[in-house]
Amino acid sequence: MKLLTLNCHSWQEENQLDKISCLASVIKEKDYDVIALQEVSQHMEAPYVNKHIKSDNYGYVLLQELKKLGVHDYELVWDMAHIGYEVYEEGLAILTKHPVVEEHSFFVSRTSDVNDWKTRRVVGATISYNDELLSFYSCHLGWWEDDKEPFKDQFDSLWTSIKKDHPFFLLGDFNNNAFIRNEGYDYMKKHPLYDTYDLALEKDEGITVQGKIAGWDENKEKLRIDLILTSDPYKIAKSHVIFNGTNKPVVSDHFGVEVALT
Repeated sequence: MKLLTLNCHSWQEENQLDKISCLASVIKEKDYDVIALQEVSQHMEAPYVNKHIKSDNYGYVLLQELKKLGVHDYELVWDMAHIGYEVYEEGLAILTKHPVVEEHSFFVSRTSDVNDWKTRRVVGATISYNDELLSFYSCHLGWWEDDKEPFKDQFDSLWTSIKKDHPFFLLGDFNNNAFIRNEGYDYMKKHPLYDTYDLALEKDEGITVQGKIAGWDENKEKLRIDLILTSDPYKIAKSHVIFNGTNKPVVSDHFGVEVALT
């Protein structure tokens, strides 16, 4: 099984359509089973194409690019978290080519006011994979020291909301640097979770953010904040950072993480 997580920074990137095309080409090449995307936006005034998804939804546009490449087997699960950059309905998504048994969507922040940019939602999908149920959750959480929306409360809410009667994966931008002790990363690891990076037989430095980006305006450090965590100690063949300019071109202000299970 191959997994990918990426914070898209959607519609805030220069040459955005070219970067979507690049992402689609890599998805075709890598043939991921499940993809978790964060900051998956659509313009408030764009027309609907189905249910709550609009014509310029980043995930929907990505699916159209994949279809141009002859890839038709991905399904999109998306929901909105909050209004971003004043005019965008910003959300999260799961793309998978396996049958979706159940969709998940729930708030993990104290507030559910979509006009508050700190409102956080998690979007997930339970799929059937080799006759086994597996759940995948796309996560974009807040910061450890945020007085209004502390990470600890959001993760506690996430933990109580996820289904634990079968294996699950938490993928996404956790906004807590894995290199910092006694904060959000260590708090997550106090729960029965495994970091696929730790389990991987082959891996790189794991750096997914370098320098200043949105939400880390003063940052000068290398950060590992985009993670793939799992409930079970799977055998992980490799964990690599991707879309970092070395392993595929940069497509966002975050780099992605790809993991291969044996």
